Amino acid sequence: MKKFLNDFKEFAMKGNVIQLAVGVMIGAAFGKIVTSLVNDIFMPIIGLLLGGFNLNGAFYALDGNSYASIEAAQAAGVGTLNYGMFLQSVIDFIIIAFFIFLFVRLVDKLFGKKEEPKKEARKCDFCKLEVDDEATRCPHCTSELKL
Repeated sequence: MKKFLNDFKEFAMKGNVIQLAVGVMIGAAFGKIVTSLVNDIFMPIIGLLLGGFNLNGAFYALDGNSYASIEAAQAAGVGTLNYGMFLQSVIDFIIIAFFIFLFVRLVDKLFGKKEEPKKEARKCDFCKLEVDDEATRCPHCTSELKL
C-alpha cells in the first residue's frame, strides 16, 4: 500500500499533471467568461436585431401545442426540444474556439516557432547538384563521391 501511495504521489507531482490541472481550471473559468459574454452581451443584441426574439427560450413542444415558455410546457408534463439552448451552446463553442485560436496565434507570435537550423545539403563536387548524405555516387552525373 505504501508503494502504491508513493507511486501516486510521484505521478501527481509530475509537471505535466499539475500543468494539465491548471489548464483545466483556467479553461473552466474562460468558459464561464465566454458564456457570460454570449448570454449577457451578444444574445441581447441578437435578440434586439431579431425583434425581441429570445433564442435561449426557443423550443418545440412535442405534443404539438403552443406554450408560453419552456417552463409552462414542462409544468404541463409535455416534453420539449430546446433547440434555442442548443443553438446558444453552438454559439458559445464557436466564440470559445475563436478566442482560443486568437490566443494560440498571439502566443506563437510572442514566443515564435522554434525552427531547427537547416543543415546545408551535400553537393556533388563535379555537377554541384544536391545528393544524399550517404550516397557514394552522384545520381545526376554518376561521379564517384567521397564520404
